[in-house]
Amino acid sequence: MNSWKKNIKNCLVAMCVLALAANSVTNAEPMNKAQGDALLKELREIKALLAKSQQPVPAAPNAQERPENLTVKGGGIYVLGKSDAPLTLVEFTDYECPFCKRFYETTFQTLKKNYIETGKLKFISRNMPLPMHTHALKAAQASICAGEQGKFWEMKEILFRNQNRLEVEALTGYAKDISLNAENFKTCMADDVRLKTISDEASYINSLGVNGTPSFVLGKSVGDSVEGRKIVGAQPLEVFEGVINELLGAH
Repeated sequence: MNSWKKNIKNCLVAMCVLALAANSVTNAEPMNKAQGDALLKELREIKALLAKSQQPVPAAPNAQERPENLTVKGGGIYVLGKSDAPLTLVEFTDYECPFCKRFYETTFQTLKKNYIETGKLKFISRNMPLPMHTHALKAAQASICAGEQGKFWEMKEILFRNQNRLEVEALTGYAKDISLNAENFKTCMADDVRLKTISDEASYINSLGVNGTPSFVLGKSVGDSVEGRKIVGAQPLEVFEGVINELLGAH
């Protein structure tokens, strides 16, 4: 039990004791001035303690105030940007996650224009469907199946654009919308091997302490890994730009 809860409990007990004492004194004989003053003093102290315990508890520092370095696998099939870009941003995403959609439709578009397309940043997208999202796993599989036909990014965009409609039937329709081979897509979506690949990837990410989406690692490629700053949540553009400028040595 938290200390403030203990204080409240103790206060309530004290108030009951005092009330019983006052009632006893009242029924036995009139309370004298000294007894009355003592009782009032106790009640004032209890009131002050209760008021203090009801003050809002300071929130835990935002994750961005406590930067954490993390190393992740840097290789990936779904990559945007120059292979020799000085920085790499690894994304862990879930197509049913509203915050992932927000990042993709806002911050990512500016990062793509200002940093990925200008050769400063390489972007790697990894699937991390959360168990709480009913359609996220099959949506991730659809992105892989589309990727096998060279249209991962087209599928990624249409999945986020239609986040409220990710049922299997809808996924088949999206495949048609981006001109995928229907039979190949159907075969791919029926193959559990892709599901295992996604599950293994999510387990790897979880083992690093990354449990929510979207999450990112922004840093420099070192061999087959990316070593950099972990960023959690659909943070505003300024957060990413701040880390980019810091790592590039900009002032």
